[in-house]
Amino acid sequence: MTLKELRKNSKLTQGEVAQKIGVTIRFISALEHGKRNPSDKTKIKLAEIYNVSLKEIFLACKEQKEKSDK
Repeated sequence: MTLKELRKNSKLTQGEVAQKIGVTIRFISALEHGKRNPSDKTKIKLAEIYNVSLKEIFLACKEQKEKSDK
């Protein structure tokens, strides 16, 4: 599952996520497109917001990065 899928499953917009963790919508978009890699602190916040394990966030980041490298 990708970060975007996790966000959509949580029924949140990019704007809502950005506001909750104190970043821009552009940053959230870059994360979801594999153009940026979140810090560990941001990964922890995303796990809390999406109500998933930290492991799931790490796997989502890895999957997104692999998709963007193709």
